[in-house]
Amino acid sequence: MLDLDKCIEFYCNHLGFKLVRTMEGSEMVGKVVGMSGCKVTIAHLGMGTSVLELFLYTDPVGELIPPGRKQADKGFSHLGLRSTDVRGMYSKLRKIGVEFISEPIEFRSGVWLCYFYGPDREVIEIRESERPLVEA
Repeated sequence: MLDLDKCIEFYCNHLGFKLVRTMEGSEMVGKVVGMSGCKVTIAHLGMGTSVLELFLYTDPVGELIPPGRKQADKGFSHLGLRSTDVRGMYSKLRKIGVEFISEPIEFRSGVWLCYFYGPDREVIEIRESERPLVEA
């Protein structure tokens, strides 16, 4: 994250997450992520039963997502979120200046989706479907 507060504001005010807590990472974080002695602030955002963790490393400072990174590149490519109204969210987010990769498209019958950039140029997908993604 470049600006943790900006990211928290975006995910909570525009995508429906709730801030659960922020905390300074302990030495245990460094052990878990393989960067002993790192300094990090962590924000936990909740939505339903899901948690999104945002990390702001101040030591070491991470690299920016390289310009021109494509969805086909290796590694984490995007965050997918469910929506009940992709076209409505698209309109709302465009009004606040969010940059979209695509307009909402009907990917297949009853499934609407689009991709856009988050505050740190992370790619986010919103998907609307008539059927549940996973059957119980």
